[in-house]
Amino acid sequence: MHPKDFPDDQLLTTAEAAQLATHWRALCSRGTATVTTAAIRQWRSRGHLTPRDLDARGRALYHRDDLATAEAALRPSALRLVGIPTP
Repeated sequence: MHPKDFPDDQLLTTAEAAQLATHWRALCSRGTATVTTAAIRQWRSRGHLTPRDLDARGRALYHRDDLATAEAALRPSALRLVGIPTP
């Protein structure tokens, strides 16, 4: 999915957050680094990403701005893992 498919005010499920973060990461990794749903859950458990709300089934919902902050903070280490040097 493209970032335009996710309006700025829409809260994202874990799967949607992984898709959007993968899109951002692909731009700087030539498509070699992805973000999985497991990674999003790890970011949450490690305190890098905090849900803004829960859906009707109690699943975490994330805001795009919070996701962007977490992805940017964790990007250098992720890129190093796939062999891409970071400044």
